[in-house]
Amino acid sequence: MTAAPAWTADPYTVALRRGRGPLYLRRGDGWLLPLDVERWCEAPDSADWTVLGRCRGTVLDIGCGPGRFVAALAARGHRALGIDVSPEAVARTARSGGSALHRSVFDSLPGEGRWETALLIDGNIGIGGDPAALLGRMAQVLAVSGALVVECADVELDERCEVRVADGRGGLGAPFTWARVGAGALTAYARESGWVRADRWTASGRVFVELRRA
Repeated sequence: MTAAPAWTADPYTVALRRGRGPLYLRRGDGWLLPLDVERWCEAPDSADWTVLGRCRGTVLDIGCGPGRFVAALAARGHRALGIDVSPEAVARTARSGGSALHRSVFDSLPGEGRWETALLIDGNIGIGGDPAALLGRMAQVLAVSGALVVECADVELDERCEVRVADGRGGLGAPFTWARVGAGALTAYARESGWVRADRWTASGRVFVELRRA
């Protein structure tokens, strides 16, 4: 079977179009991390609202997926923008009433250095497989007084591995590097990158950390 590009074709695109999984990140040893596509494609839940309540001013959602945060923020009058490397995610965000660009966080972005809040939710601290590099990039994107809200793993870990998006039925995307970190590891990376932990909370079993510039 020929692998499809990561995040841009089957099986991720198919799952977003259908609004449901099953969908996983598959490690080389066969281990599977379930991806909660159904939750991503629905309206924000109670845990999501704990994040939305902390959003101030202009908001950038990195790896916005189908756009539930961007749409909810727009409905509340925020200037909010999502970015995602999946064309289907960008299209679905637009259909939900949000604004999104087909772009990587490591590409040039509008408003760099002026965003007041940025989100890395649903495991997106793993983007690029290097949390320290991603946190360094976020320091360029956010205003000096801005806040970064990160969803961490619900256990203490710090790992990088090569994964593929998989549908559990044989469909695979191309391999790419991903990272998972718990709150402790995130805090350590943040300190090294010039951030301080301003808050930490748990909602519906999910763990969130708010970071601000040191």
